[in-house]
Amino acid sequence: MRRRDLILGLGGAFAAPFVARAQQKAMPVIGYLSGGSASFYAPILPAFREGLRESGYVEGQNVTIEYRWAEGDYDRLPGLAAEFVSRKVDLIAATGGDLASRAAKAATSTIPVVFTAGGDPVADGRVASLARPGGNLTGVSFLTSELYPKRFQLLSELVPQARVIALLMNPKQPTTERMMREVGAAADANGIQLKALKVAEEADFSAAFASLEKLKAGALVIPTDPFIDAHRDQLVMLAARYAIPAMYGLREFAAVGGLISYGVSIAGVYRQAGAYAGKILTGAKPADLPVVQPTTFELVINLKTAKALGLTVPQSIFARADEVIE
Repeated sequence: MRRRDLILGLGGAFAAPFVARAQQKAMPVIGYLSGGSASFYAPILPAFREGLRESGYVEGQNVTIEYRWAEGDYDRLPGLAAEFVSRKVDLIAATGGDLASRAAKAATSTIPVVFTAGGDPVADGRVASLARPGGNLTGVSFLTSELYPKRFQLLSELVPQARVIALLMNPKQPTTERMMREVGAAADANGIQLKALKVAEEADFSAAFASLEKLKAGALVIPTDPFIDAHRDQLVMLAARYAIPAMYGLREFAAVGGLISYGVSIAGVYRQAGAYAGKILTGAKPADLPVVQPTTFELVINLKTAKALGLTVPQSIFARADEVIE
């Protein structure tokens, strides 16, 4: 063999591995879009990553996650979704409220989207049906509105003397209208007068709590909403300052001093969302993955806060509680 042919042959042999590596698919990128705040969701993100690991994806090893947080400013979501589309991410995880997935749906019809939803994704057109979503979206529903009658009932058991109950409501949240219908019906059924307090900006919280005495409100319902969740510590502190018994939708509020919470496990929802993201990165199509609805719910009571408010927790609530914080 001539020396020139030998060199060319060796060159081809050495080049082959580099060519093969160049042809390998780059590490997939998940665009994590949230209407909420990074601080509130930081303890919950490990559940999303745990779900991803079910399909063998580990952040930083074989998948990249880029995070964008609207921090409760929902007007930022369309721009953040468009940024992910221009980046050509492999998947968008739209969390922290329905407006995140709506923004993602409006931005792309091709990039897969896994959402966490508080409202009805069928009624608002995000998916064709829960069983067969169709299109490029699927995810997990929180059943947010459906749980308000139960929350109202529990609060009435805990504070039976409350004939007027106030409700914080964010007019910018698309599920607010349905929530008002559900809670209003529950209030009427129990002979309770309902007072809605609008909170659209951070400054509204102090004014809302200051109005409770004038309204003669004996209790307060605080809904599940990314804007409201972002101010969890402030809200729990205000409830303590005004000595108002408050019902929350997430365990995370009771854990930092809120009186009582009833709702789905947010960690469980995000774990399922991560599992769906992993399945799609592996090759599953969103159209074929049914929207998941939780079947288990958490009732958490903070006994220390109840005592501070001078409340006696009925045995009926103790018997049903999944967790009692002392």
